[in-house]
Amino acid sequence: MATIKRFEDLEIWQEARELSKSILDISKNSKLNQDYKLRDQIKASSGSVMDNISEGFERDGNLEFRQFLSIAKGSAGETRSQLYRVFDSEYISKEQLENLTNKYEQLSKRISAFISYLNKKDFKGNKFK
Repeated sequence: MATIKRFEDLEIWQEARELSKSILDISKNSKLNQDYKLRDQIKASSGSVMDNISEGFERDGNLEFRQFLSIAKGSAGETRSQLYRVFDSEYISKEQLENLTNKYEQLSKRISAFISYLNKKDFKGNKFK
């Protein structure tokens, strides 16, 4: 794996951003825009995925990065659960639900794989030197 210098170059961050944009689109263009609590919850959890990936990356160490990746993975699961609530409230179609939950599940698997990759690396971070 090439050395990545910016979190924006991480594919998992890019995927999380695209999925967060999908949630923002739904929150603006469906009746979800009137369900303030659920709208705000799903926007927060979807944003948390990309935010935790970037925050962990910026910590300059694999130990903390893995911790933040784990939080990001949890937020992806939270967003998937909230998508079912959005569907049950009839704000999105079955097709949208399946598409987005599948994409979030795939992202969770990629985050897990990245955590496993980091577990095999000896580098603990600049702050631990």
